Amino acid sequence: MANYRYQIKTSGGQVQAGVISADTAATAASILRNQGAHVLSLSAQAGSVDAKSLAEKFRELNAGKPTQKHVLDFTTQLAVMIRAGINLRAALEGIGEQTQHVGFKRVIDQMRNDVESGQPFSAALAKHPKLFNPLYLNMVRASEMSGGFSKMLDRIAGYIAQQLETKKMVVGAAIYPAIIGTLAVGVTVFLLTFVLPKFAGVFQGKESVLPWATKFLLGLSAFMVKNWYLLIGGAAAIGGCIYGFIKTEVGSFWVDKMKLTIPILRTMFRSLYISRSLQTMGQLINAGVPMLDTLSITGDISGNVLFRGLWKKVHTSVKQGKKISQPLMKESILPRAVIQMISAGEESGKLGEVLDEISAFYARQLKDNIKAVTGMIEPIMILAMGTVVGFIAMAIILPIFKMSQIVK
Repeated sequence: MANYRYQIKTSGGQVQAGVISADTAATAASILRNQGAHVLSLSAQAGSVDAKSLAEKFRELNAGKPTQKHVLDFTTQLAVMIRAGINLRAALEGIGEQTQHVGFKRVIDQMRNDVESGQPFSAALAKHPKLFNPLYLNMVRASEMSGGFSKMLDRIAGYIAQQLETKKMVVGAAIYPAIIGTLAVGVTVFLLTFVLPKFAGVFQGKESVLPWATKFLLGLSAFMVKNWYLLIGGAAAIGGCIYGFIKTEVGSFWVDKMKLTIPILRTMFRSLYISRSLQTMGQLINAGVPMLDTLSITGDISGNVLFRGLWKKVHTSVKQGKKISQPLMKESILPRAVIQMISAGEESGKLGEVLDEISAFYARQLKDNIKAVTGMIEPIMILAMGTVVGFIAMAIILPIFKMSQIVK
């Protein structure tokens, strides 16, 4: 058992502190509540770690970090329980008991303790920014002020589900080309380092009759076999440099700009960022979040440096009293038709509904673009792989055929 330091408020209104022994924090809190106390804080005492807590930590490491899928399930369950009339503390306790993921269970237990201590639910969420992004937090905060908590949770769950589906489609579109590319590199390396060296002895002393392609591949093969450790180290160093460069401000800008420039990919990524930005913006506006906060969150969630800069400019312009559509007119990153519809939504007072319709349109267009891009990349990758393997095969077969003709 572990020791937990607590602070409680008794039924008489007195604040007391002490230490209690229990298997888990949830058990300790339950014991204190059964005594008629209101738990203000509860934390593990330093140095109090037993075999069970170590086992829990080991399971948590194996389970990995909580994901947005866990957040989606949590939000959906919470919406159902709140709609059924269960109070927030009891709902959090029930969901926490059913949660199998150790790390996410700990997050839920902490939020429940925060709610029990009198903190708003939005304040409890704010302590876990990696799981609950600003959009989630601000929509919950808006529902706390205006009511309709369960409906807001349904809206948040729908948003998260849409974003997860979009991410799944984009990742799925990249898997096949990645597999083909990996196979192409693997087959090429195998041929150059294991197959071609076996023919080096056959071609030795006959360099005068060998075509340039065979000479080139034999030299490349000998270099790779002799200096394989340098090649691996160099590839790792180059990969590390590229990764480090991408993580810099200049590198991320360059990568995000390339996504919107490469002919095959730009239509797909443009639809992705427009759909994500406008859906985020529409959800926040419909939830009653202030416009300046909405624009800041939209920029942060857009996922692209260029789009983030666009919404930052709009934020600055709106702060000066201008309309959203005015700074957009000066930018080319959004289609003119989208800007016109945003302007019409502002004039009619139905901007949130207009943004929802536009984002839904681009979400459908994104699906079509992913299918088109996948359909274009597949034959290109297969053709490239076939060309490389065919070139190596012909470089081996042609000199053998030529030498057989000489012998005859």
